[in-house]
Formats: sequence, C-alpha cells, structure tokens
Amino acid sequence: MSRRSGILEFAVLGLLRESPMHGYELRKRLNTSLGIFRAFSYGTLYPCLKTLVANGWLIEEPGSAPEEALAASLAGRRAKIVYRLTADGKEHFEDLLSQTGPDAWEDEHFAARFAFFGQTEREVRMRVLEGRRSRLEERLEKMSASLARTRERLDDYTLELQRHGMESVEREVRWLNELIESERAGRDQRGPGPESPAAQRDGTPNSTTGTTSSTTNSTTGDEDGLPRLRGTPGGSPPETPGQPDPSEDTTT
Repeated sequence: MSRRSGILEFAVLGLLRESPMHGYELRKRLNTSLGIFRAFSYGTLYPCLKTLVANGWLIEEPGSAPEEALAASLAGRRAKIVYRLTADGKEHFEDLLSQTGPDAWEDEHFAARFAFFGQTEREVRMRVLEGRRSRLEERLEKMSASLARTRERLDDYTLELQRHGMESVEREVRWLNELIESERAGRDQRGPGPESPAAQRDGTPNSTTGTTSSTTNSTTGDEDGLPRLRGTPGGSPPETPGQPDPSEDTTT
C-alpha cells in the first residue's frame, strides 16, 4: 500500500468514526476538513472504500428511506449506500492513532494526524508534535547549509524563493513550539491521569478531573487549551457550490 493511499484510508476511518456517511458526503468532508485531499477524485475514493469493506473495517448499508429506495428503483437508479465503521474498523483506527513513527511526521501524514488530534491521547499528540518539530528543524538546517553553499551562484529571484521556503519552515516550527507548550500546560494543570478519547468526543466526564470535554475542530481549538489556530498545515479551500451529487445514480 502506498503512503498516499494509507493516509486516505486513515482519514476515511477517522471521519466514519464520527458518523456513517455516503460516498459523496465523505468526499466533501475530506475536501473541506482535510485540504490535503482537495485534488483527489472519486476514482481514488471508491477503491479505498471497497478495500476497507473487504478488510472488514467498513460495512455498506442502504442509506435511503424505503420509499426513497423504491423511487430510485423505479427511476432506474441505485439507492445511496452508507458506509459505517465496524468494531474491527474502530479498533484498527485506534491502533493507527497510537502510532508515532516517522511517517506521522511527514507533511501530508502529519496534516491528517493533526486533523484527528481531538480523538488522540495527549501523550501520543505530544510525541507526534515533537517528532514533527524535530523533522522540520533537520530540514531547516539542511536548507540553511545549502543556501550558504550556493548563495553566490543564485540570482535574486531564486535566492528570494529559497528564503521564502526557509521562512515557511521557521513559522511552522514556531507554531509547533506553541502547541507543545500548550499541551504541556494542559497536562500540568490536569495531572498525569489518563484521558479517554471517548470522553473528548462525547463530552462525558473525565475520570481524573470530573470535567467534561467536547470535540472541537483541529483548526479552531482544542479542549486542552490549545490556541485557536489559523493557517494550519493542510488548510482546505472553500466548498464549491452547486456541485451535483453523483451518489444519486451510483452505488454511493
């Protein structure tokens, strides 16, 4: 499985953990919530869904009311299919959430991981954030060394482009520093007790603090006191209005 398809499968499982969806709705959520998927097509999504169904991580269910399904049948159209996460799929997604290896620090994979930080344990979030920061600091060091070697041979525009790239990396490192400090501050305030992702998601009382927490979008804030974020990696474009729903005449 390619890294790109692995990221897509992770994102699909994460979105379906929140609620069942049919294919068109799922594609819109991938597009608007995770900007890294804004260019992918239905031809990419549906093979991914079929693979997840074959693995037992998703099931397909009729998504329309009986009368709507009958109308679709009479019109020669197939009823919409809703994809639902299975117990095995939930377990698999939670296993993926717990992984903090180098893949989680790469550009696209990190953006997908960050989008589901609200469902991720705090200690795992910390390891991913610190790993990402370390990766970017290495990248920044290499860029600086390369620029020092080639500065004399670059024209003004190429030099400016190199500087712009370095500044972008430096901004993300500063952003990561803020996130890491906020995570540490939240941990110090609440203590080292475990926190259930289900409590974060459902607003149930935290067993350690007795407080409640609720899901927040990763680009607007976090229940642990993270700053309200703007311009996070993988930011998504506005939704295009008037897009037809292909699920009216397809299996999704």
